[in-house]
Amino acid sequence: MSIVRLQKITLAGLSDDRAKLLEDIQAMGCVHVVPLNAEGRGKPELASSAEARTALQFLASHPHKRRQVRDPARFDAAEVERQALDVRRRLQDLEDERDFLIKRIQAFAPWGEFEFPPSGALAGYRIWFYLVPLKDVPSIAKSGQVFEIVARDRRQAYVLTFAHEEPRDFPGVRVHLGDRSRRQLDDRLDEVELALEDAAAERAYLTRWYELLRRSLDGLEDRAARSKVEAQTYVRDPLFALHGWAPAESAGPIAEYAKEQNLYFAAEDPGPDDRPPSYLKNPSWLSAGEDLVNFYMTPGYRTWDPSVVVFLSFALFFGMILADAGYAAVLGGLLLIYWKKMGGTESGRRYRALGSALVVCGAVWGVLIGSYFGWEPEHGTFLSRFHLLDMKDSNTMMAISIVIGCVHVILANLCDAWRRQDRAESLAPVGWAVVVAGGLALGGGSVLQIDLLATLGSGAIVFGLVLVLLFSEPHEKPLKRMLGGLHGLTEISRAFGDVLSYLRLFALGMAGASLAIEFNHMASGLMDAVPGVGLLFALLILVLGHVLNIILGIAAAVIHGLRLNMIEFFNWGLKEEGSLFQPFRRKQT
Repeated sequence: MSIVRLQKITLAGLSDDRAKLLEDIQAMGCVHVVPLNAEGRGKPELASSAEARTALQFLASHPHKRRQVRDPARFDAAEVERQALDVRRRLQDLEDERDFLIKRIQAFAPWGEFEFPPSGALAGYRIWFYLVPLKDVPSIAKSGQVFEIVARDRRQAYVLTFAHEEPRDFPGVRVHLGDRSRRQLDDRLDEVELALEDAAAERAYLTRWYELLRRSLDGLEDRAARSKVEAQTYVRDPLFALHGWAPAESAGPIAEYAKEQNLYFAAEDPGPDDRPPSYLKNPSWLSAGEDLVNFYMTPGYRTWDPSVVVFLSFALFFGMILADAGYAAVLGGLLLIYWKKMGGTESGRRYRALGSALVVCGAVWGVLIGSYFGWEPEHGTFLSRFHLLDMKDSNTMMAISIVIGCVHVILANLCDAWRRQDRAESLAPVGWAVVVAGGLALGGGSVLQIDLLATLGSGAIVFGLVLVLLFSEPHEKPLKRMLGGLHGLTEISRAFGDVLSYLRLFALGMAGASLAIEFNHMASGLMDAVPGVGLLFALLILVLGHVLNIILGIAAAVIHGLRLNMIEFFNWGLKEEGSLFQPFRRKQT
């Protein structure tokens, strides 16, 4: 659960060697580049990966692709990307202009056909156009303005007036017709329509390169990444320098490479003031936990990696909230359908493992509580042998939820204590772990009427609170240390509330199970009440009802399963946020 140890590295050499160095470092894929050039920190890539994918999507969405060119020797990926993006921008601009012209021409219709007089032809007067409600037309004459009513309809009059400045308090709403006549607008619309046809033809022509562009996408993204990193290096001719972070285990191979290429290389451990990125590295089947963690926050470099704990606890919480083996079987079937497709990408394989864990936990918990699409197996059947928990036994189910919450919070505090290098600082989170464990023992002893357990629990609570009081601020002067300890004790209410928050595992699971049972009762009652055709409506209720319940169950399981990890668990286990380690890595194989 440790975060990978990094070293700060620096590479320097002649400017002529920079391009080769960037290609080789990208091939190694182990360096998180830190910008040395202030101008390159926010500099856009010359051809960003987003633009490359946009160009590919633009060609892919064309309904009629040309015959594909298969000879790579005739293909220039960068040029095709540039042309596709240029055509896309022109099409967007022309379509926007066409829409504007159509609206402006429609606005011209009531005013008739006319030409605007040349500038200065009216001795400084300008023409102003207004839509005036019919009830306000008589007031125009009283205003003293020179005006002309051009047209009327059932609601308003189309009025033009002449003035040096826009009239004040003129009744109605001003209409903006621009400075082009209707004939000029029609002519421009014809030009735009022809230009759209030409751009559409160019797009159709470019679709012949679609397959080659798709295969070259990774190469375009690699080139864009090199352009970005190149702008972040420090250059003072004839020298350049590259700075970044790399795993300690990769520093040796980088040093050997630098020696072979006659480059300067230096590596050192992070200093107290450095803020290295956090490199989370877990087994492939657990790596989806990294995505769950980074969804909310990236742990600080000097903390710990909670990916495994979050992966396993999220799967457990998901299963308890879904609370039905039949629903888990449906999700398992969907996972099998997409199993091969998900295996085609690294991210797909990660989420395939996570999906498997969710299905297994959902199925196991559903079997234990005896829920199969809301139906409970009859006593004496094979499935009833595994029906060990009664979902309707609220006391037992709440107790299970509370125990899980206590274990989760205890684990968070112990992990926080383990990662602290200062032993004195680690005693405060140990104290909170002891307090929560003592509270669990006290509650269990009281319910089970085991006096010794309750007594031990009370003692553990007192001992844990003393640790919190004395070691919340262990390096301060006595008075400030005591005040810091008293402030730390105020967290007791949060600890109590966080543990109780895990009752949602039972509440949401019970809600989903109750809905499933109710849908079954509705279908059964309808089938008995309306023989024959009632069977059809009963099936409809079963299908729609359980589909709706599955969707609601998945939504609740994801939202609250993540919430218990990101809020309750992280509040106790992770006190420092960091930045994600993003290696400068080549995508093209």
